Amino acid sequence: MSKPWPRVKLGEMLKRSDETTQPAVDAEYKEITIRLWGKGVVERGRVGGASVSGRRFIARKDQFIASRIDARNGAMGIVPSDLDGALVSNDFPLFDVNHDRLLPQYMGWLCRTPAFVDLCARASEGTTNRVRLKESEFLNLEIEIPGAEDQRRIVARIDAVQQQLQQAGALRASIDHDIASLLAVRFQETLHHAEWRPIQDVAPIVRREVAVDPQSNYAELGIRSFGKGTFHKPMLSGIELGSKRVYRIEPGDLLFSNVFAWEGAIAVAKPGDANRVGSHRFISCVPHDGLATAEYLRYYFLTDEGMSKIRGASPGGAGRNRTLGLSKLLALSVPVPPPQIQQQFVALQAELARLDQVRSDEAEQVAAVVPALIARTMQG
Repeated sequence: MSKPWPRVKLGEMLKRSDETTQPAVDAEYKEITIRLWGKGVVERGRVGGASVSGRRFIARKDQFIASRIDARNGAMGIVPSDLDGALVSNDFPLFDVNHDRLLPQYMGWLCRTPAFVDLCARASEGTTNRVRLKESEFLNLEIEIPGAEDQRRIVARIDAVQQQLQQAGALRASIDHDIASLLAVRFQETLHHAEWRPIQDVAPIVRREVAVDPQSNYAELGIRSFGKGTFHKPMLSGIELGSKRVYRIEPGDLLFSNVFAWEGAIAVAKPGDANRVGSHRFISCVPHDGLATAEYLRYYFLTDEGMSKIRGASPGGAGRNRTLGLSKLLALSVPVPPPQIQQQFVALQAELARLDQVRSDEAEQVAAVVPALIARTMQG
């Protein structure tokens, strides 16, 4: 049986860094932020020395850094080489690592484990919204640390798996690009057989107003921007809706958010969206049977050409001031190939979407490999 790893106080391996500087007025500096749950130490942005008041701490490569406020939420890590010399405030304490006892790379993986994050939570004190990491208590924490050789072995194993996952991610991104290119080519081929007609002749607006009962509940639907589909909002009571007018949405509706259509808030209602409601800001267009399909029209409107038309029909400034006009929308011309060609394209699109979902599900499972590996290899 292998010997247990010795328990060592963090204060024996980490020493608070007190290197500071008064930023030069004519210089530019990087600033650091730390993502929650071990997602990395990254650049926050650049700042001119003239806009920095008082002294700042200087981060150095391979130092351990934590957020006083969010260490209990996994906001900690090792300073990467590209952020050597970056500035941080006192809210981000920096620690030099005793390389004779602790490899920075090992500490970088160790601090991502749930057990280590839990220790930081226990070393954080304060009232709600003012909970902060107490350095003295943090440095007094004891953890199990293997010898240098075991640390190198563990780091090499985790790094190898991480590299393989990054390669797999790059391959998935390449596949996604190829799929998008394939769909674009196939869509252009459908246009050779299309006639162009105003959308009011192809998929007119349909309003199904709902008589709101104060004693009933209503499930609202939302539309994500950038063609990301629909989502379900929390249930609302008739009392909460008050005088707000709502309209029933049915599967197969081509939906536009009239305030965010200009940034791609366009979707097709799915079977799971049945009987949900939307406000007057939701525009439901229903394609005529045998003439057009909602998925085909959605794809067109999310192309560069289609989005250009939507933006042209949405006058005003940015945000909620850019409203898609109903009459302008209905006047937009859309391609209408023969139904069989549309159906073939939609079938291809659906199959590729199914395969994409399979890849996404697999990616979620793969993403859990590294956290599980870190936790297992660092249990001693």
